[in-house]
Amino acid sequence: MAEALGPERVIGVMMPNGEQKDIADSDKVFEVTGIRKMKVNIDLAYKGLCGAIAENYMKEHSNEWSSSFTTNTPARLRMVVLYGIAAMEKGFVCNTCNLSESIVGWETYGGDGFGDFAPIGRLTKTEVCFLGDYMELPKYLIYKVPSDGMCGASDEDKMGFTYEALDNYIRNGIIPKEKDKILSMHKRSHFKHENIRIPTCKIDLPICKDFDWD
Repeated sequence: MAEALGPERVIGVMMPNGEQKDIADSDKVFEVTGIRKMKVNIDLAYKGLCGAIAENYMKEHSNEWSSSFTTNTPARLRMVVLYGIAAMEKGFVCNTCNLSESIVGWETYGGDGFGDFAPIGRLTKTEVCFLGDYMELPKYLIYKVPSDGMCGASDEDKMGFTYEALDNYIRNGIIPKEKDKILSMHKRSHFKHENIRIPTCKIDLPICKDFDWD
């Protein structure tokens, strides 16, 4: 983005929910790219929302917060922040999801799954890493273990398969032992792709016919 538009026209927004242990990695991104930097801590907004829901919902329901709520709600608040800043800057929100995540729905509907354009939306996780190598970005950022940063587990631990296996299935049709799980996740989450058609670069690379994708 910085090379395409100029770093002065790109804003990166750090949005920790309270304290974020790996915030130094975000600082490194700003240092390397030279883009504009903002920081909005969503802690108070998240706690305020939890308090309002608890007051008006938990009185009649004894259930504790579900993992779906605690994981996805911060992601949706972050998208509110991004669109708020975009409105003030008269800009657009960049979707940063990749093809591997989207194929199996590993994105929050209403959160990081939204945006106005998706420059890497047609690239697999593996290909995004190749792109980072081509751009000579720091290796520890390119190959950092993917995680939501909230639950303490990696994406691959939670999904039950590796991105390498998924990407080989997507591009080369190499069927992994987790095929049934991958296709189940794909089918359950396909409504996200159908409902949200974010403009992305058209890349002439194959996608296995097992996936309903265009």
